[in-house]
Amino acid sequence: MTAPLCRTARGNEIALMLDWAAAEGWNPGLEDAAAFVAADPEGFFVAEVAGEVVAAISVVHHGTDHAFLGLYLCRPDHRGRGIGYALWQHALDHAGDRSVGLDGVAAQQANYARSGFIRTGATTRYEGRLTGTPSDLVRPMIAADAAAVAELDRQANGYARPAFLTAWTAPQPTRRSWVLEETALHGVVTARRCRDGVKIGPVIAPDADAALVLIRAALAQMPEEPVIIDLPEASHDLADALTALGFEATFATARMWRGPAPQAGPTLQAIATMELG
Repeated sequence: MTAPLCRTARGNEIALMLDWAAAEGWNPGLEDAAAFVAADPEGFFVAEVAGEVVAAISVVHHGTDHAFLGLYLCRPDHRGRGIGYALWQHALDHAGDRSVGLDGVAAQQANYARSGFIRTGATTRYEGRLTGTPSDLVRPMIAADAAAVAELDRQANGYARPAFLTAWTAPQPTRRSWVLEETALHGVVTARRCRDGVKIGPVIAPDADAALVLIRAALAQMPEEPVIIDLPEASHDLADALTALGFEATFATARMWRGPAPQAGPTLQAIATMELG
């Protein structure tokens, strides 16, 4: 077999990667592509065979010390030929000395471990229906909130990701962010419409009750069904609360890191995406 050409993705190829992700049932947001590109324009890669794109992956820089791997996909008719692994190795070179995180499905975790990734936790997807409820404590995020939101995000995730966060929280027709503010700003939520329903994330809040206030307030402005929320393993109280509201766990991954793993804080109630962390 001719060796695949592994290269940085061009133009609309990131949108193609998200179309493939949708076909696999990953249900990306309607406006994810532009935010993903803004996070790290050089962090998306494809493999070509005979001039045709057949595999894809992302390794997105979130700063000088951390990167996140996602969108690892290979067309079914080209699997089992080593193309995906060649692209994997090529893309990981982009990370340099950074620690690299990923959310890995069960079938691939042993393969990831062979590349030096160690399980540090888990991410579980919850799906259900929830009526939105406005709150006097929740308002739309504005530009003046950016520094405070960035610090909340850094404390919650254990590392800064300024380019991604700026793009993710910028208002779009199908993606909006809100903040929780009492005497000070101490919570944030983003909701985005997807090809099916609405995904809520990140949710950063001091506890599960505050997280639900944020989630319900977001849904009051962006009602949709089903509601999809991806929770880190430590978010037990919010998982219990959602289960009591009729949500079901529908999908789970292992959170894995190659290199020193960041220490997430207790305020991380839900992650932003399984593709970029």
